[in-house]
Amino acid sequence: MNRHALEGREKTLGPDHPHTLTSVSNLAAVLRCQGKYSESEMIDRRALEGSEKILGPNHPDTLTHVGNLALVLQSQGKYNESEAM
Repeated sequence: MNRHALEGREKTLGPDHPHTLTSVSNLAAVLRCQGKYSESEMIDRRALEGSEKILGPNHPDTLTHVGNLALVLQSQGKYNESEAM
C-alpha cells in the first residue's frame, strides 16, 4: 500500500513534492520495521535530500527526515553517523 501511494503521488505531484516525500518516508519506515535496513536507509536518504532541496535544511519536515534516517542508521549499528544526524 505504501508503494502504491508513493507511485500515485510521484505521478500526480512529482518526485520532489513534499507529499511525495512523505510517502517516501512512510515506505522507508515500513522497510525499517521489516529489518530491511539497507533499503530503508537508501529511501530515507532520498526523502531527506528531496526535503532539503525543496523545503530547506531547517524545515520541520526536513528535520523529521533527519530523525528517521538517524533511526535506521542506529538500527544498523552506525552509531557515530546516527548521532551526527
